Amino acid sequence: MDKPPPSSSSTRDQILKPLEDAGLSGFHWRTWFTAGMGFFTDAYDLFIIGVVTTLLTPIWHLTTLDLMILNSTALFAAVLGALIFGRLMDRLGRKTVYGIEAMLLTGGAILSAFAPNLWLLLVFRFIVGVGVGGDYPMSGIIMSEFSNRKRRGFMVNAVFAMQGFGLLVGPAVAAVLLAGGMPDAIAWRLMLGLGAIPAGVVIWLRRGIAETPHFMLGAQGDAAGAAKVVGGLTHTSMASEGEVKPLSKSGRILFTNRRFLLTLIGTAFSWMFLDMAFYGNSVSSSLVMKSLSPHGTLLNHTVTSMLIFLVAAVPGYWVSALTIDRLGRKFIQVMGFSVMAVAYGVLWLVPGIAHETTEFLLVYAISYFFIEFGPNSTTFVFPSEVFPVTVRGLGFGISASAGKFGAAIAAFLFPVLLIQLKLSGTMGLLAGISLLGVLLTLLALRESKGLTLREASQEALLEVPTDPKSSRG
Repeated sequence: MDKPPPSSSSTRDQILKPLEDAGLSGFHWRTWFTAGMGFFTDAYDLFIIGVVTTLLTPIWHLTTLDLMILNSTALFAAVLGALIFGRLMDRLGRKTVYGIEAMLLTGGAILSAFAPNLWLLLVFRFIVGVGVGGDYPMSGIIMSEFSNRKRRGFMVNAVFAMQGFGLLVGPAVAAVLLAGGMPDAIAWRLMLGLGAIPAGVVIWLRRGIAETPHFMLGAQGDAAGAAKVVGGLTHTSMASEGEVKPLSKSGRILFTNRRFLLTLIGTAFSWMFLDMAFYGNSVSSSLVMKSLSPHGTLLNHTVTSMLIFLVAAVPGYWVSALTIDRLGRKFIQVMGFSVMAVAYGVLWLVPGIAHETTEFLLVYAISYFFIEFGPNSTTFVFPSEVFPVTVRGLGFGISASAGKFGAAIAAFLFPVLLIQLKLSGTMGLLAGISLLGVLLTLLALRESKGLTLREASQEALLEVPTDPKSSRG
């Protein structure tokens, strides 16, 4: 009796197995640097605006409403960018779209530096924000689809950890310009324009990235092409046997399948809760410092923020990256949200701590460390793994959009909250949001450490209606 032809499912597994089992190589590190430089740029562009608005307020006579809009414009635009680029990468391919978002970052940064008034600056910051939003699904998914099962969490997390250096470089650049005595009217333009330099490097790097074998198999049905790419990356001889049928690209599956819908709720809303706490703090860090020390100079506030990023935030990213494949995504996310809730709760409930600079900064720094060694990293890793390949960009895009929407709301409202609720009351609100993140993670998300990407994403659920033979026992 003739041997039955292998199913699409088994053919995919056979072709991808060497990639899932391979150790880390130079290619992985080049992909990491290419993707990570985008996140360095994203962080710089998003967080430098807090210093810029402080400089611009007396120059352009900005009102509180102006500050709210300017702080949040790029974040609202990122909501749109994540959705657009997430869906485009599912439809057109990873390679086709990769790099376009960096062009928006470059052009938007240059234009922002030459903005003659508030309204044009808002337009140019919107362009930057679309690029930032687009970079989230693009970089996370490409790194995830080229990684192996044992170190995938580390590699995706390490891409995101580059955000920490952007967080650090932004205040450092501002401090150097301010300490050098540069006029405020020139300094803010340089701060925004310098974001074009790393973004320009990213454009050049990203055009050389190959299409991912996961997309070639799942979306294109190109077994021969995927086998060739895997063979080249793993230095193995790959022969593709059997027909591979492309999986459905319909985004409805994320909403009609209960398992995918619950996963999407978990990734999207946990990211939203995290960003509401994180971005409200970070984008408005100069306002927090001013509220804590009303008579301090902008330079002192900027240096203080930079030191907190250096001591607490940057190490947190890398501790998360180095432990995520051992401790697991879910454990780290629950732990991080829990410590955030406690830290913010202390800042809210302990009388007078908001007026004690040393004590406040210590608790504030602890919250920053566990934000990075916690949900700020895992909310990025989860959606790069848990959705099938043909809707992975959409699932990630929706999740990132929800996060950036929460970030935009927080950045928009934070200046008013600090006035209305004072510093301690605002921290109490963030404590409640963090507790919601704990509950949602426990109820909606499944652990994905150690699984192949196809297992983590439950891709087999899409193969059942299109490839019935693959589901037979």
